Amino acid sequence: MKLLAIDSNSIMNRAFYGVPPLTSRDGTHTNAIHGFLNIILRLIAEHSPDAVAFAFDLHAPTFRHKMYDGYKAQRKGMPPELAEQFPIIRGLITDMGYTIVECEGFEADDILGTLAGACDSNNYSCVIATGDRDSLQLITDNVFVQMANVRGTVNGDLFDASAFREKYGVTPSQFVDVKALMGDSSDNIPGVAGIGEKTALQLISRFGSLDEVYANLDSADIKPGARAKLASGRDSAYLSRTLAEIRRDAPICTDIESYGKKPGDPARLYRELARFDLFKLAERMGLDGAQLPAEHSEPDEKLPEVTLRRACPDDIQKLSAAQSIDAVFEWNGDEPSAVYFEFSDSGRTTGIAAFPGDDGFDGLISAAFSGAALRLPDSKQAWRYALDKNLEPNIVFDLSLAGYLLAPNASSYDVAHISAQYSSQKREFTGDAGISGAFYSDCTVFSPLCEALSGEIEKNGQKKLLDEIELPLARVLASMELTGFRLDSDGLREYGRDFSAEISELQRRIFEHAGYEFNINSTRQLGEVLFVKLGLPAKKKTKSGYSTDAEVLDSLRGRHPIIDDILRFRKLTKLNSTYVEGLLKAVDPDGRIRTRFIQTETRTGRISSVEPNLQNIPVRTKEGEKLREFFIADDGRLLLDADYSQIELRILAHIADDEAMRRAFIDGVDIHTLTASEVFNMPAEFVTPLMRRRAKAVNFGIVYGISAFSLSGDIGVTVAEADAYIKSYFALYKGVKKYMDEVVENAKRDGYVTTLMGRRRYLPELTSGKGPTRAFGERVARNMPIQGSAADIIKLAMIRVYDKLRQNGMKTRLILQVHDELILETTPDEMEKASQILHDEMMNAAQLSVPLEADVHSGKNWLEAK
Repeated sequence: MKLLAIDSNSIMNRAFYGVPPLTSRDGTHTNAIHGFLNIILRLIAEHSPDAVAFAFDLHAPTFRHKMYDGYKAQRKGMPPELAEQFPIIRGLITDMGYTIVECEGFEADDILGTLAGACDSNNYSCVIATGDRDSLQLITDNVFVQMANVRGTVNGDLFDASAFREKYGVTPSQFVDVKALMGDSSDNIPGVAGIGEKTALQLISRFGSLDEVYANLDSADIKPGARAKLASGRDSAYLSRTLAEIRRDAPICTDIESYGKKPGDPARLYRELARFDLFKLAERMGLDGAQLPAEHSEPDEKLPEVTLRRACPDDIQKLSAAQSIDAVFEWNGDEPSAVYFEFSDSGRTTGIAAFPGDDGFDGLISAAFSGAALRLPDSKQAWRYALDKNLEPNIVFDLSLAGYLLAPNASSYDVAHISAQYSSQKREFTGDAGISGAFYSDCTVFSPLCEALSGEIEKNGQKKLLDEIELPLARVLASMELTGFRLDSDGLREYGRDFSAEISELQRRIFEHAGYEFNINSTRQLGEVLFVKLGLPAKKKTKSGYSTDAEVLDSLRGRHPIIDDILRFRKLTKLNSTYVEGLLKAVDPDGRIRTRFIQTETRTGRISSVEPNLQNIPVRTKEGEKLREFFIADDGRLLLDADYSQIELRILAHIADDEAMRRAFIDGVDIHTLTASEVFNMPAEFVTPLMRRRAKAVNFGIVYGISAFSLSGDIGVTVAEADAYIKSYFALYKGVKKYMDEVVENAKRDGYVTTLMGRRRYLPELTSGKGPTRAFGERVARNMPIQGSAADIIKLAMIRVYDKLRQNGMKTRLILQVHDELILETTPDEMEKASQILHDEMMNAAQLSVPLEADVHSGKNWLEAK
């Protein structure tokens, strides 16, 4: 029989402080929950216990508090971010089927001691999991202690009696006497003043016990100074021993078999984990929401039954005549592998399922896409299919996009995840259509979910954002994904050969500097070369060796020629592997490269690009910028490139209603020169390029909530000078200062900030008890309305450009978006008109109190057009 006894409060604290801040979609903090469950699952997997007991402290005085008023008196209260997770963790433990053990007047340590004693008496094995050393005194031949470290994870080493003796030089049972002498600052156990851990261990190792130390106080083995401290601290030592000793007689159940795992409540456990976006943990526990029963609904909440059947060719006419259809697809690449349509048929709700190979399968989809108002789980995927088949679906709702707007920090927006978060109602199907598994579950919940999320979107005032930005954008992105961007593969391959040749030469020189060959990419081996062999001054050292990160190497420039070679080697190897080799692998047979745009990833609303990421092509170096030369127009075509000029500053001028900044943009005054003139108290005509660059750093830094310390590092001035620049900035732009203050206060009140178009970002960080976390929340509160509004505006511009090109029947295509930049591929005869459309639609994408500006350029390749 093996018992796993959990010091729950200790593990929970370790998890909370060890795991970075995490929040669920509703703003609940979840880092302690996440860390705690990860530790527990790992412990259970490692030890395969027959029984598990979770010991908790009660929020009430114990016998130790009554004995000594100062016991734990210095401890601060539980941070509110942890306190809100405490009852959740307790509920999850119960739902998992495990037992919580508490005892009035006793601490969790005493519960652990009592359970360990019961295991000892029955010759059972007991593993105590804790983050505190107190439990080490409980180690016996049957009792082991495993520690959680400060990062909230479990160490690999398990303390048994021999491991303890090897580390501390005393037996586990003697450890309480060590604590009696040295005390324990975390529990405010006084010990003997002036006696530390080293002396305490030496004394107990020499004399065997606290009693023997005092019986031999005059021994020559005790130094005079320690003798005097011990003599004056005798009463404190014995009080401390009583306080530190873990009791083994707490009045709790000691029948170890009773702590075996119970059935628990898997359905509720899954719903709770889903509520806090902990789907990976649910997966580790073997929980599948599709296989679990739905939460009980009251009779008056019961949904109408749906007649479910297999589709037949006659349904094509019914789908063509339907006013609205809810459609759930299962995809195999870009092709549907199953489809479910739900619609009103003769006053009843009918659900039909169809599969490839069914008679009229493609016709059913075409009929559904012919005019009915469609609600779908993923409209971009549907648009990829539709555009490829020349279909024009009327998509009016996208579940994933609605879920994203409501909870921009959630981990997934598929039907199963959204269902677990928002609703447990399911359609009751009568009949059978041969659907099974997760797809069947998606079909049962999809329509109720659409209703639930539509209501939430309305309540949040985000219907316009969904209908006029996100939904039409899905079509645009699908078109861009299908079109792709032609790559000059031969040119890029040749460029890679140049990289490889220089990389080989750099490697040869680095080995020559070092005096021997080694793995340049190995931090440990490189550290040995730099700081041992060459004797360069080490800046940082970790457990695994010397740090050789970019900051360290930059600080060593000029001390040895090997440094510049290593930095160059790193830059070129990354460019070659990530961009040259990576892009060549991603080219399709037609010579075009097709990225995948993600509409539901960032919290600011920005579109992201993956597989490959074409928004991350480097531009700050000559070598990186040249990569754009290999993104080319098709034969006989040209590229048009336009990006917004200073869009975030223009949005700031509008949002902050700052008269000085607004007037500068309206009058066409260079904003950076104006700022430099004020900051440096200099007439505009005398502003130098250096002054303007520094003012530019201030302008953009303010948008991101930059501090004087950070600004000083960015522009190479003292912190005092940077602070003066910021103060001068706010003296000029008084409206910006007012906005910066008010937006944070409003966010604290509301719990979120919004963009001009109503996109929200929730900010639980603003209520954190941790200063750095709170400061991060304040920076985001100031920046997100600006950055998020810029993201919304570029999306509107994309929609307008795409629609205008389509309305004019043009061959020009929108092929890429990179932050504030749009790229079209056009023909010579359409270039002038396409250029005008691109410029005008970007300029008019939003009506601000200052003008938007976009510059359009053309070329045969991206670099030339940029």
